Amino acid sequence: MPLRRSLRRLRRRVVPSKLQVVYHDQYNGAFADLPYDALRAERILAFLASEGLVLRRCVHRPEPVWLKALAKVHSADYLDRVHRPETLTSILGQEIGRDLVDRLLDFHRLQTGGTLMATRRARGRGVGINLGGGFHHAHAEHGGGFCVFNDVAVAIADERRRGFDGPVLVVDLDLHDGDGTRDIFRDDPTVHTFSIHASHWDAVDGVETTSLELGSDVDDDHYLEVLGQELPAVFERFEPRLVFYLAGCDPAHDDVLGSWNLSSGAMLERDLLLTRLTRSGLHRTPLVVLLAGGYGHESWRYTARFLSAFERDGRPIEPPSTEEITLKRYRYISSLFTSAELSGGGDNEFGLTEDDLYLPGWAATRETRLLSFYTRHGVELVLERAGFLDRLRDLGFPHPTLEFQLEDPAGQTVRVYGDPNQEDILVELRLTRDRRTLEGMELLSVEWLLMQNPRVEFGPGRTRLPGQQHPGLGMLNDMVALLIAVCDRLHLDGLTFVPSQFHIAVYGKRHLGFLDPETQARFEAMLALFRDTAFEDATRAVAEGRVVDAVTGEVQRWRPEPMVLPVSKRLVRLLEERRLAHAGTEGEPPPFAIRPAEDGSAADSAHSSPSPTAP
Repeated sequence: MPLRRSLRRLRRRVVPSKLQVVYHDQYNGAFADLPYDALRAERILAFLASEGLVLRRCVHRPEPVWLKALAKVHSADYLDRVHRPETLTSILGQEIGRDLVDRLLDFHRLQTGGTLMATRRARGRGVGINLGGGFHHAHAEHGGGFCVFNDVAVAIADERRRGFDGPVLVVDLDLHDGDGTRDIFRDDPTVHTFSIHASHWDAVDGVETTSLELGSDVDDDHYLEVLGQELPAVFERFEPRLVFYLAGCDPAHDDVLGSWNLSSGAMLERDLLLTRLTRSGLHRTPLVVLLAGGYGHESWRYTARFLSAFERDGRPIEPPSTEEITLKRYRYISSLFTSAELSGGGDNEFGLTEDDLYLPGWAATRETRLLSFYTRHGVELVLERAGFLDRLRDLGFPHPTLEFQLEDPAGQTVRVYGDPNQEDILVELRLTRDRRTLEGMELLSVEWLLMQNPRVEFGPGRTRLPGQQHPGLGMLNDMVALLIAVCDRLHLDGLTFVPSQFHIAVYGKRHLGFLDPETQARFEAMLALFRDTAFEDATRAVAEGRVVDAVTGEVQRWRPEPMVLPVSKRLVRLLEERRLAHAGTEGEPPPFAIRPAEDGSAADSAHSSPSPTAP
């Protein structure tokens, strides 16, 4: 596989890439209380780069759109009102404080500028891809549906100013209606707006428009049949000279907010149909691709699959899991730092800090670095560059602050507070270097990990689990990837963690497995028992001692045992040898059953919330 990637990179140096990508690291932001992946754009770019499908020179950095360009589409009254917190509150559907106004407007202006740049690339090179944009709910007089500025309309107005007068087709295949774009161009015969969506959001009339409402629970066959009948006919009749494609991923079956059931195959077929239509005939039609909607941490994979197929003439590369791409991202970011930057080395050859030299005789015993390597400044550098602290800012903590506690014999602690006054603790991580768990191996032991958002309440979709005071941050994958990068840097063999409760082991199972093969087998048997059980019910059943041996009736208490994530090759080999040695020697774990709760509720009934074995 690495050889294939290297050959693809070499080929790109000889044959120019079709992918001209517009991206800015400030695209990473999530300002609304939505399951929106703040790193969606970066994950897509990381995949394309790791596969050798796009070179650095083909990635273009946009500038925020000028107010003068916005004024070509949006009214002066709206551009005045949009700076008010109450206006943005109505657009995003949640309270926006004055401290977030500038960041939010900068975010939308930057992505709108990205669409302008992608349009110019498309007009010059045939295709331009903005890893953002698609703000189709923004009207001339008001925003809506999380859309502040209509980037497509602004880009079209900019091209008109530059002298382009050809017909423009806007193909909007987001799950939601492209109402704002349609309204802006309702009287313009040179712009056709095409939208297939679940339900109409506004009036559907216009001199050049196709607006198709399909309702909920749409499947592959029905969707592709409608698209195949309608879209080619529009291309043939309208003969566009510029196409904008809003490649929303929310029609997919696993979208958190979606109501359709499209498979990954149907999503890709949809994308490739559109691109084939722009490549048919005597002239290739310039194509601008925008992300539009897509919710949940898996939405990036649909766009990544599409763009790999586009670059490889219809032959997609299957993207890795979100966990894998997250790890690649953090490993890459870690590789950009020198040891001196992270450990406090400066002009002196020993890399000593002022703390190291504080007092004669005392500095030798006073620990000044996390894991005997990282300074607080070094850790903060990594968290800033990785966007970890920006994501906390997006959650409403504008001034996250780090604290080190390095003298505790139980382990060194890193805390992240939401403010300099240290009133809201967001992250608490206690670490040690462990040489006891596995002879001849050195592991990074996570003695304690707390990640919480104290400003969010428990409620629907946020059930309180044993030991929780507040809901989580939704950043566990990022934390695990950071810790693996630490293992890489310090040449440690892997991570180890002892889950005190069942639900913590469930959260960790994506990344870690139990060190003891028998314990792992029992855990997997318990997961199988709860396959059709709601997560909170399964957790309660284990905590209340209602999981029993189906034959003897003996209560199966949760036993905290070490879990391990191997990083070094030698630890991978050791764990595989242990697994093979254990296979078939101890037989199957005993069958488990669930006793009813004392209140009579059926803990083994299926619910709509995710089960412990859900991906």
